[in-house]
Amino acid sequence: MNLIIDIGNTTAKAALFDGGDIVEERRYGSLTTADTESILADHPHIEAAILCSVGSYDKGVDELLSGSIARFVRFGAETPVPIGNAYATPATLGSDRLAAAVGAVSLYGADKNLLIVDFGSAITVDTVLRGTFMGGNISPGASMRFRALADYTAALPLCSLPDGDAPLAGSSTHEAIEAGVVRGITGEIAGYIEESRRLHGDVAVIFTGGDANYFAGKLKNTIFVNPRLVVIGLNVILENIR
Repeated sequence: MNLIIDIGNTTAKAALFDGGDIVEERRYGSLTTADTESILADHPHIEAAILCSVGSYDKGVDELLSGSIARFVRFGAETPVPIGNAYATPATLGSDRLAAAVGAVSLYGADKNLLIVDFGSAITVDTVLRGTFMGGNISPGASMRFRALADYTAALPLCSLPDGDAPLAGSSTHEAIEAGVVRGITGEIAGYIEESRRLHGDVAVIFTGGDANYFAGKLKNTIFVNPRLVVIGLNVILENIR
């Protein structure tokens, strides 16, 4: 059994894999050594673990895992991955972005051209061409856009993603903010999809992250949605290191 830990900017996720199947998932606001001890106590047969972090966490977790599990990997720029990487500055590449690319290649094939959109605190749009990570772009995620409008203006309220469709013209300030953020993101991503297919031909589009299902429903393109892309990729990376 493998333990996969993905620590993002706002949440931490722990997934237990038996072979290639996820058998349990846990979420935390911030992962602590006590949380990790609980996982290890509940699953004494964990043989290997990998930890990927782009956010802050209790560094005692690393020491606990390295002392408790036979094979522990702290995923970083030096960790070997089973795909190519053409990023000009690999040491600065977010480990979650690379892990998502590995997950996408493992699921959809190294012979495919892929566009991976991760809807988290930030939105990342990454291109993988026939098994090689080429790079991508980063922009503020939905919650960050709402927060920026509230924090950097004197009168605009803090809003969130609406349940229904975003109108072309909002009829109230709340509706105008909600529609502006939703339409801004959908227009942005639709543009990426269109240009990517113009440049690279047949491109499979994969959405992941917390808001993936929401925005997949707002776009008319054929889109695959897999919220677990990062942990799947981390498990593939861990299995590749033996």
